[in-house]
Amino acid sequence: MGAYVDIHGHPTWVHRSADAAAGDATETVLVLHGGMSCSDDLLPSLEPPLSRAYHVAAFDRRGHGYTRDSDEPFHYAAMAEEVIGVIEHLGGPVHLVGWSDGGIAALLTSRERPDLVRRQVLIGANFHHDGIVLTDDDLGAESPIGQAAARAYSLRSPDGIEHFPVVEAKFQQMARTEPTLTVSDLETVTTPTLVLAGDDDMVRLDHTTALYQALPAGQLAILPGASHAVPLEKPGLVGQLILEFLTGPVPPQTALPVRRATLGHPGR
Repeated sequence: MGAYVDIHGHPTWVHRSADAAAGDATETVLVLHGGMSCSDDLLPSLEPPLSRAYHVAAFDRRGHGYTRDSDEPFHYAAMAEEVIGVIEHLGGPVHLVGWSDGGIAALLTSRERPDLVRRQVLIGANFHHDGIVLTDDDLGAESPIGQAAARAYSLRSPDGIEHFPVVEAKFQQMARTEPTLTVSDLETVTTPTLVLAGDDDMVRLDHTTALYQALPAGQLAILPGASHAVPLEKPGLVGQLILEFLTGPVPPQTALPVRRATLGHPGR
């Protein structure tokens, strides 16, 4: 179920699962879509498994999906502000599940407002723009990915397909220069976090492991035979891993802890 909600003065399309779908659930998972994408791309894969234990919500960021664009350029910090606004609308705190740009927005949100985020799952997310392997040609408007994004945009955007080149240009500018977090920045994020990626992700594997290693309450899952589209390629396995992480103990109880034996154990 989707409806427009005022988020910081901007009509924003917000989806909330039917209460009956989650049974006796008391907590909410907020799903955050990727760049040049929308909630419709993720909800069919992730809402069915997550709604067995949680209320599920999602929203389309400015210039994505059913939400109209604004005159401002795209910035990840502004995306995080949108996330904060939606969490406050939902009555937070919530769990965050963010894919790609949605993962970056989740990471910034948990760093800025840890009081609003119980746990988070970052899927195919990078903390610095130099962690991306693919080039503009791979992701540009003429690429297969870009053409698919344009088709999806034309079916949903209130701005019309003629506005797509504006959105695509703003995305490219942002992705070339942001985010710019450091390992020291990541070390301040105490939110329990599952870092998840495909073994052939567009985010470099060493960058993904650096993200995991820097987070005090991090866990890591690298899925074999999967790309950056891992939540679409392996929705059952991704859903299972997310549920196990959200419901499991923090820190996880293992027989032979090594890294965690030397760390503090923040968590909620």
